[in-house]
Amino acid sequence: MATKKASKPRGNVAKEAAVVEERAPAEDELGLAEEEEPTDDRQWFVIHTYSGYENKVKKNLEHRIDSMDVRDKIFRVIIPTEDEIEIRDGQRRTVARKIFPGYVLVQMIMDDESWYVVRNTPGVTGFVGMGNRPTPLEQEEVRNIIRQMRVETPRVKVGFQLGQSVRIIDGPFIDFAGQVDEINLQKGKVKVLVSFFGRETPVELDFLQVERLT
Repeated sequence: MATKKASKPRGNVAKEAAVVEERAPAEDELGLAEEEEPTDDRQWFVIHTYSGYENKVKKNLEHRIDSMDVRDKIFRVIIPTEDEIEIRDGQRRTVARKIFPGYVLVQMIMDDESWYVVRNTPGVTGFVGMGNRPTPLEQEEVRNIIRQMRVETPRVKVGFQLGQSVRIIDGPFIDFAGQVDEINLQKGKVKVLVSFFGRETPVELDFLQVERLT
């Protein structure tokens, strides 16, 4: 049986406050709530950016759209994101996770002028397509991205994996160590095999009740 060490009292997991960080904007804010077939030649294109520069590219491109007066050809610039719950410092945080890191979506009417504005935006490395020809997204592809962005239940980012050694940090089994035997993302639960009297016993815990052993 594992030896319990003296430790300071810890707060009840149920009382842990959820900390909200940068959230993905609602689809209504993006104007994507009811994406329908366009009545003109506008289409969605994908541009590639330097890694980690997606937000900067979006800001730069929107500034160029205004300064070069092409709002009639370039309509929307979005970075597809979805909410993700991560466990950090004993708290749940909801953050916006980029669905396609390194890529930005642009709704535009493609011609030489609009191509020039987008392609020469600082941080843009090119359009996604065959050769030098940008390939627009199919309408169904756009709808699928929108559905992924509007999912109400956030994904859970788990900092441990099956077979990994963890330590229980809250509840009646505090300070016991064990191995991850099962992970339930939907319930936010994990089963840990803990040794009692020489026998491994599965204990179901909340994600907040365990931490990785380094």
